[in-house]
Amino acid sequence: MFAGYRRKAHSLQNYNDKGSFVELVNLKVAQDTASFAEAVQRGLGKNQGLYFPTDIPKLDNLDALLSQPFVERSITVLRTLIGNELEAETLENIVRTAFAFPAPLTPVTDNIYSLELFHGPTLAFKDFGGRFMAQTLSAISEGKPITILTATSGDTGAAVAHAFHGIDNINVVILFPKGKISPLQEKLFTTLGGNIHAVAIDGDFDACQTLVKTAFDDADVREGLHLNSANSINISRLLAQVCYYFEAVSQVPASKRDNLVVSVPSGNFGNLTAGMIAKAMGLPVKRFIAATNINDTVPRYLQSNDWAPKPTQATMSNAMDVSQPNNWPRIEALMQKGYIDKACLTGTAVDEEYTHLALRQLAQLGYTSEPHAAVAYRALSHDLKDDETGIFLGTAHPAKFRETVENALGQPISLPPELKAVASKESLAESLSDDYAALKAFMLEKLGK
Repeated sequence: MFAGYRRKAHSLQNYNDKGSFVELVNLKVAQDTASFAEAVQRGLGKNQGLYFPTDIPKLDNLDALLSQPFVERSITVLRTLIGNELEAETLENIVRTAFAFPAPLTPVTDNIYSLELFHGPTLAFKDFGGRFMAQTLSAISEGKPITILTATSGDTGAAVAHAFHGIDNINVVILFPKGKISPLQEKLFTTLGGNIHAVAIDGDFDACQTLVKTAFDDADVREGLHLNSANSINISRLLAQVCYYFEAVSQVPASKRDNLVVSVPSGNFGNLTAGMIAKAMGLPVKRFIAATNINDTVPRYLQSNDWAPKPTQATMSNAMDVSQPNNWPRIEALMQKGYIDKACLTGTAVDEEYTHLALRQLAQLGYTSEPHAAVAYRALSHDLKDDETGIFLGTAHPAKFRETVENALGQPISLPPELKAVASKESLAESLSDDYAALKAFMLEKLGK
């Protein structure tokens, strides 16, 4: 354990031959192993444990791998992580369907690039993981009923809703903090109806996450509704995200790959976890920057070894308004097992004033961005050395934060077709208090058989 870590103690349990994934659990609870399919279907393990690969193999012949097209390379990366549990044709079909859009690397300056992850159907990086999970669950569930329960601080809700909308025998319940995400983000998942049930919770994102975790500890709901989660705690979403880090590096000129620095806008820390898994597999990234807003639990922890979450504060980069990131134990596991050196990760917190400034600086460089990417750009540009090449992740289309971006830049931005289609639609979301009993009653009434 790292000194001063104040969350519940976590440890990787020993692997046995029951499956290829293992639960990251409290030291006082028993080991829990699972195959990939079992881990995907369960979402969370016992006592809210997180599933994690028992081994992260190194990839051979990286130059040849990086020269491959995105889909073909992603199949290789995922096969390396998952093993042979999914038939080759099944995995190929899943990846081709899920990754049916590009992730271009766009130059911003001579040595800084933006990895644009917002070219999917809901204009956010969550489309990669959400679609991969939906296709995987559809392939392995064999028509059995499933209820997806997930919390969103913005983009997850839309990505999951669109990925699962209309899939037979799968219902989706999405919890989001009432009044704390952008109106257009909300419209993308609260207007679908059908098997998508949106619930506005009177609380912050951490409260929504707590409700999800509590539901998984409730046998009536977990077993009765065949519960699963589509948050980044689900291993399928996490592994899908590993693939676009390889895609990013493949687009960097070979002469600039020796000193790569990647800045990741970080809230629940799934995105950063995926990047560090990619590094553990051999991807040539020199170091990562965990870029947060003023909800800076991790940057403070990296500096002091003192895990001391503060109350969550609302910011313009609302998808990162998280004080107790669920995925952090996975990053600690990577360090604990020796896959990642702690020295390759630093943390930087960016306040609201500097986020505004970064948006304007990017616009002056001819690049229109949004608050989350602006946080990552600010952290990167402030820290990048002369001999390094930087990549910051563009996790959402600027128009998803239209009001904020227009206010910062003093000029209008146009809506893409995906947002125009939902802007005038009526929200179908229902409202609940931050109370588990109310959520349980709602779910059993709506979805119970």
